[in-house]
Amino acid sequence: MEPDLPQHGTPAVRLDSDYGQVMAWSPQRPRFNPFRVAVSWLVATLAVLIAAAILPGISVGGFADALFAAALIALLNALLPPIVAALRLPFTLALGFVAILLLDAGILLLADHISTRTIRVTSFGWALLAALVIAGATIVLSVIFGANDDDTYTLSVIRRIARVSGGRIETDRPGVIFLEIDGLALPVLQRAIRDGNTPEMARWLERGSHRLDEWETDLSSQTGASQAGILLGSNEGIPAFRWAEKDTGRIVACSSPSDCAAIEQRLAQGDGLLTDGGASRGNLFSGEAEAVILTVSRMSAERKANPGYRAFLANGFNVTRTLVLFFWEIVIELVAATQQRRRDVRPRGQRGGRYPFLRATMCVAVRDLIVFGVLTDMMRGRPAVYATFSSYDEVAHHSGLERADTLEALRKLDQQFGRIERARRYAPRPYEIVVLSDHGQTQGATFKQRNGYDLRDLVERSSENATVSRMASGDENDVGAQHAVAEATGRSTDGSEPQPEHEQVVVLGSGNLGLVYLMEAKERLSLEEINERHPRLVPALVGHPHVGFVLVRSRERGAVVLGAGGSHALDQGRIEGEDPLASFSTNAPAHLRRTDSFANAPDILVNSFYDDELEQGCAFEELISFHGGLGGPQTRPFILHPVELPMPTEPLVGAAAVHRVLDGWRRSLQRAPAVAGALTPAPSAHERRDPVAQQGRGEEHEDDRGEGASVSLQPAPGVVELRRRPPGSDDE
Repeated sequence: MEPDLPQHGTPAVRLDSDYGQVMAWSPQRPRFNPFRVAVSWLVATLAVLIAAAILPGISVGGFADALFAAALIALLNALLPPIVAALRLPFTLALGFVAILLLDAGILLLADHISTRTIRVTSFGWALLAALVIAGATIVLSVIFGANDDDTYTLSVIRRIARVSGGRIETDRPGVIFLEIDGLALPVLQRAIRDGNTPEMARWLERGSHRLDEWETDLSSQTGASQAGILLGSNEGIPAFRWAEKDTGRIVACSSPSDCAAIEQRLAQGDGLLTDGGASRGNLFSGEAEAVILTVSRMSAERKANPGYRAFLANGFNVTRTLVLFFWEIVIELVAATQQRRRDVRPRGQRGGRYPFLRATMCVAVRDLIVFGVLTDMMRGRPAVYATFSSYDEVAHHSGLERADTLEALRKLDQQFGRIERARRYAPRPYEIVVLSDHGQTQGATFKQRNGYDLRDLVERSSENATVSRMASGDENDVGAQHAVAEATGRSTDGSEPQPEHEQVVVLGSGNLGLVYLMEAKERLSLEEINERHPRLVPALVGHPHVGFVLVRSRERGAVVLGAGGSHALDQGRIEGEDPLASFSTNAPAHLRRTDSFANAPDILVNSFYDDELEQGCAFEELISFHGGLGGPQTRPFILHPVELPMPTEPLVGAAAVHRVLDGWRRSLQRAPAVAGALTPAPSAHERRDPVAQQGRGEEHEDDRGEGASVSLQPAPGVVELRRRPPGSDDE
């Protein structure tokens, strides 16, 4: 692996492939196209004229005056915001955002002071409003004139910041950019490519530079388990997005910074995907990265100023543009929600309250911050970057898998990926781009919408005089947005779930996966004990038409899956009556055996039904598109990768197996010593404790119940030879 990036103020590090050899990689410099500059100048001029026509507090003499004013504003914007962005403010993003916003207004006042005949602004308030109007008009006009691309200026600023900050790595060894689209299933992406909703990724496939493959999630098909496996190499002991620890009485959630930090400390073994100078952007876990932004597991430790926002703040237009697009996204949400109600679209999710603001945060502010973070990492030459984009996942939860506004969120992500891909030619090292998802989503009306009551109510009415806690569930991105604000302002945030007090039963929801903990005992209760204490509970769950199966542990039969028409004893592989797992993945028994072995497995694990013909199930949370359990495309994420990077010959099952593949790619590209082949490192401590997680390594493993699974991985030919793409080639 490569050494850590040098600290602030140190010169660039040149890592040649061989001592004395001239580097083959030659990055380009961003060059301004005179025609594009002229069009952008014209757009800015028209935006100033529009602001003057709308607002009484601003005026310009004529077109020539507006032309001069636009040039003056652009010059001041190039000089002043970078100075403010360089300040080490204690509440980095919040204070920086406000400071740049006020500066944008001040620039108009300064332009008025410099040239009173070209532009007049009567007060600071009108200047602030004019800055927003100019930004909004610029966005619209840029789209109309085809000038909605400020990449040249943006990359010039970012390259300058990377050069001045120091620590830039120049090398022939390729870096890897991992771009995760949260919640996007392979079938949905395939249809989006077919229908033209993701033109950038479609272009990669059409020109033959990339290949699309599938992998299968673990039972807990949600971001917490998937990112732990992908970034840290193990997701052992994560049965769902939230779960109860019966010995302590605590509820643990992958949305809590303290809980995520504890999970990462338990699972990290020094072989994270982002070790040795990598960067984590917008993830739950850091992957043991050196640099982080909006990373939940490291958020509690982030109390000081974060320089990762500097590139975003260095362009004053970014702040006003973000504000305008933020409120425009709210309008898009309100219109889409109104259309769904008017057309009586079903299933239809809850879209009121603070959700429009949450959506705007994830689809605009957080997305753009992460994009700028990735571009900055590239211009610094970081060896590996993993960035998560949650806007599609957020919109799909409430709108549906493939509704118009959901696909629009996906299209905008695809547009940003094209922006990142075009930036590769300017980086101080070559980069490969891998796009993947951590899970998919399955759609359907919620359990409560179908029945008028939720899983908690069902458990409460079927228990014997037991007090049941309020069901813990909800959108993980809701808490994520709160963390984004907290980190931006430097405030501490806990984000922990409400803890049970005197309740005897705790019911938790994680998509269509329900977890029932009987807190009257510190240890997990057997099926026989549950039936003795609550004889109506298991039959009520098993017999419910919207429950697919329940998992319990029997004293007599071990782990057993119960369905309305039969049972499946997992340890013996014995099926009585109808197999309750017949509608689910062929790997479902292995996934359930693994979850059953966790010390924190619930007393009763409930998975909703799944209808293959209608392609729908139901969540125990109020989300019409969901993930967390088994059934449908939620367990079918994808990996879109360069064709030079080999995939296993056998199906890729489990997030830990994905970690081995991605880590193998990085080792091969960066010529790090490989263990037993570039894509077949030796089993980690986690895998030695977790035989099921070893699927995909190329060995035959026997679990402690005597059932083996033989899965092989195609050996890598030592080092992957990267196809050098000359700057300016078609692939660029």
